[in-house]
Amino acid sequence: MSSSGIYLFSNIFSAVIPFLLLPILTRYLNPVEYGEVAMFQTFLAALGSIVGLGAVGAAGRKYYDHDIHAIEFRHYIAACLQVLILSTLLVFIAVYLFRGHFALWMNIQVSWVLWAVFACSAGVVIQLRLGQWQVRQQPFQYGALQVSKGVLDLLFCLLLVVVLLSGSQGRIDALLCATGLIASAALVLLGKDGLLGLFSWKPEYLKDVLRFGLPLLPHTVGIFLLTSMDRFVVNAQLGLADAGVYMVAVQLTAVMALVFDAVNKAYVPWLFERLQRDVTAEKQEIVKLTYIWFAVILLGAALAFILGPQLVILIAGEQYAGAGKVIGWLAMGQAFGGMYLMVTNYIFYSRRTGRLSLATVTSGLINVVLLVSLVSLFGLEGAAIAFAIAMAIRFLLTWWVAHRSHPMPWFDFRGPA
Repeated sequence: MSSSGIYLFSNIFSAVIPFLLLPILTRYLNPVEYGEVAMFQTFLAALGSIVGLGAVGAAGRKYYDHDIHAIEFRHYIAACLQVLILSTLLVFIAVYLFRGHFALWMNIQVSWVLWAVFACSAGVVIQLRLGQWQVRQQPFQYGALQVSKGVLDLLFCLLLVVVLLSGSQGRIDALLCATGLIASAALVLLGKDGLLGLFSWKPEYLKDVLRFGLPLLPHTVGIFLLTSMDRFVVNAQLGLADAGVYMVAVQLTAVMALVFDAVNKAYVPWLFERLQRDVTAEKQEIVKLTYIWFAVILLGAALAFILGPQLVILIAGEQYAGAGKVIGWLAMGQAFGGMYLMVTNYIFYSRRTGRLSLATVTSGLINVVLLVSLVSLFGLEGAAIAFAIAMAIRFLLTWWVAHRSHPMPWFDFRGPA
């Protein structure tokens, strides 16, 4: 199997796990309980915009600096982990001080609020390990860890929710157990590959990680405003049960996002190699393939409007039929997200990440404004429409920024006659 095939399989498998769990959870959890799980996962996404401060991306980009020695790269990974530890402590202090307010706002338990910080930090460790396998083009190891996490999550969930009937608490505990165990394995595997030097101290590398990550902080906050703020607004304006129904549609369309992510992870090493060579004919071929991929993505989103409502009832049951009204719009938003991935790579390659933040924050703020107004007017469907519009705006803004950062022949890709 090719590298892209392995990345695609492992990421699709990770997407299939919640997809397989969906018909089970929607029959063992009522919409309110499912809404509680949705708010916990949304809080994880919010914390993920801060915890780690872009250390995973910094480590991935540093690998392409061919002048760095293996021992020095280990020190760089150590700096990434030190940034993660520091950011985790700062976030935990802030969350602990306002834990009651967060719990009341999201209608979840206080203990969940605190555990979310550690789950988020563990997730960064996993992504760091996966990212280093990706840049080294080691898809088998990548796939094994990714699939293992999905299997553990599935098994713990079946045990706690189906067998022990622990409700929403069981779903959260399953997620925490699976994430904690895989993060521990990720640390061991980093050490096995000689990439773990946690106690080394290189201030210049710490500064380099922060130089990469801090300009991206507004970008990651903007991503949260784009992709997760809708659940907060739905919960606040319509209630926890509607948030649970909405989350069912979100999880169904999340399969699209994970497919796009898998394709992109296989695509990035191939793309960066050709950008380094700077051959005009190769750039034109890249643009042609990008436009073909855009067409495939948009066709898939169009099908979701037709097939989505029936799919919701088939998988989740009549109790969650309301999710069918929003699945098409959410799929369209995910399509624009997949198109965004194809153009944002040029910004990361050029290291001009500050420009990306402007595009993401702008579209994220637009999404918040649209959410507040459209949810009041159209309910759940308004949230999905706001998401689709905001994702389209982000894609167009990012495409423009990408062309300014690293020009490509977007309008001259046919080559000489």
